Amino acid sequence: MVLFLLASVLLLGGYLIYGFFVEKILGINSKNKTPAQALADGVDFVPMKPSKIFLIQFLNIAGLGPVFGAILGALYGPVCLFWIVFGSIFAGAVHDMLSGVISLRNGGSTMTTFVQKYFGSKFHFFFIILMVLLLTLVGSIFAQTPAHLLESMSGWPFMIWLGLIFGYYFLATLLPIDKIIGRFYPIFGACLIISTILLLGVLFWKNMDFYPNLKVLNQNPTGRPIFPLMFITIACGALSGFHATQSPMMARCLTNEKYARPIFYGAMILEGFIALIWATLGIAFYQGTAGLNAALGPTGNAGAVVSQISKAFLGQWGGTLAILSVIFLAITTGDTALRSARLSCADFLKSNQKNLKNRIILSLFILGLAVGMALIDLNKIWLYFGWANQLLATIMLWVGALYLREHKKNEWIAVLPAIFITCVCGTYLGYAPILLNLPIEKAFLFGLVLTAAVTGFYFYKRQ
Repeated sequence: MVLFLLASVLLLGGYLIYGFFVEKILGINSKNKTPAQALADGVDFVPMKPSKIFLIQFLNIAGLGPVFGAILGALYGPVCLFWIVFGSIFAGAVHDMLSGVISLRNGGSTMTTFVQKYFGSKFHFFFIILMVLLLTLVGSIFAQTPAHLLESMSGWPFMIWLGLIFGYYFLATLLPIDKIIGRFYPIFGACLIISTILLLGVLFWKNMDFYPNLKVLNQNPTGRPIFPLMFITIACGALSGFHATQSPMMARCLTNEKYARPIFYGAMILEGFIALIWATLGIAFYQGTAGLNAALGPTGNAGAVVSQISKAFLGQWGGTLAILSVIFLAITTGDTALRSARLSCADFLKSNQKNLKNRIILSLFILGLAVGMALIDLNKIWLYFGWANQLLATIMLWVGALYLREHKKNEWIAVLPAIFITCVCGTYLGYAPILLNLPIEKAFLFGLVLTAAVTGFYFYKRQ
């Protein structure tokens, strides 16, 4: 319990102290005109209340990530809390703040615009393909999962539910942001926060041992190495490249730069707190990583763990609520992923999205890709998602470092986490059976060499 409370205090202190430090480096200025004020179009650039934007941003970047990822990461034991806490403060929140503020100061542009500016048109073309495929993959996976769950609950065929979900995706991608996302997502975001706090309250009330056999060592029953696997497994809740696709969406709705820290840095810290709770629930409820591993089964069924904990702590209604939350959180992650893909394509093609015809064409294109992916076996492709997601975070952090360098600001707030996550991605590239499949020692050496090369390229490029 003491470790959990200490971790929570560190997260709050990180927001108050390091968040303030990052804000000062970026030179947040309430007098700067925002894209929502300068480019309001009633579609994507729509001024909204900061409290509403905060809840939407939180839901957009969270979804199932800080729940499922934290549960799977908890297999490594309490050591995962270090990554959740320090990753959120020094990497994830900085990453989200940079992607949001750079977008704010560049007309609400998506990450593709920054990549073209700093890395050139050739890498830009590769990057837009990577990002659109990644986002449509997210949309497809998070349509399939709730469709299967709804089939089991209702008896309606899977294809009917899949069609209904994709119909909703089309509307959420096409319609002005304040019609569906702005209206309902703050409610869903608040529900995620409340339900997680209730579960934490029951954990305290039952006076359970939060971390049985507490050791700051690798407790994974399968013996998988902490580095790099834990840092790939826990993405949302510590550092996630997916967030860089979501922050510009909210940057287009912000009415004042002074809200940047609570919305971009603060939402990430809150997500870290949610991940902290779920990692703790996973370890405490099953009284250790061995029990958690058995509950997850050979397929790593985190959804079953969420349902079991919720039923035990909140009763049958809690179990039903858990299943419904999985459905809603999956769908809200999927539709914002597809909307972000539309915005990224629009920036790449310089397509005016106030024009309904342009919006329909891009929405249909994105939806077509997602539907095509949903009709094939994505299990093998999905294995690459964690690595590709952290690769996206790596690119955003290096872009953020170049932006800070260009504007004569302290670049090290981005350079240091960029170096670390580059090493994580490089080592995973070497180690993973689905990639180079090297022994862990050689994979780590490969990661170090690759990191040195990328860092050297950065210092050459920054000149």
